[in-house]
Amino acid sequence: MLKNPIPKVTNHLQYRAIGIVNGKFTPHDNTQLNKGYLTDNKGEKIETVVLGKALSLLKKHIDLKKSYYWVVYPKNKNTQNLHLQIAGIWEPYQLNNFPNDSSKTNFSKLLEQLDLKDNYFSVRGKLVFINNQKKEIVIKINSDSRSKNLKNKNFKLVIKGDLSLALLNSFVSLDINRDGNALKLISYEVVERDFSLNN
Repeated sequence: MLKNPIPKVTNHLQYRAIGIVNGKFTPHDNTQLNKGYLTDNKGEKIETVVLGKALSLLKKHIDLKKSYYWVVYPKNKNTQNLHLQIAGIWEPYQLNNFPNDSSKTNFSKLLEQLDLKDNYFSVRGKLVFINNQKKEIVIKINSDSRSKNLKNKNFKLVIKGDLSLALLNSFVSLDINRDGNALKLISYEVVERDFSLNN
């Protein structure tokens, strides 16, 4: 059974912003591994931090000279400034009990089996802003309500794309592709229209 790096949605109105990016992680400083940047296969660099649960994985299993498929959470303030948080690593050889000759396995083909590809992001949240001139939309994402950390309770993502103003305040599910430091809308689905204003 192939482990999906981006789990299936478990709740109709589940908020999320999660993606998969192939690249090399380089810490800014060898004494502090949790901050650095990811360099993708085109040589583009993205500011990146490693979250606590992924840090021990990084220390024990990761060769920093190699590229990996990282499971990441995106954050941004605009479409030119992407910031990633590494939540985990998608390493089918180690995590899925593949046979030992699996170095010949093609990762991108494995991803295709899961209907995924490099630089794909799944974003679900409330559509709170549309700028048709700039072709930009803003999605508000509420973090897990069980989380005790109120500081990161919710955040907004700026995405390149064009949606109808009639969809404002709807809860939407978006398929996103990362292009450099920008997140670009590929397709969308309206989960619930006129999502109540107190959300």
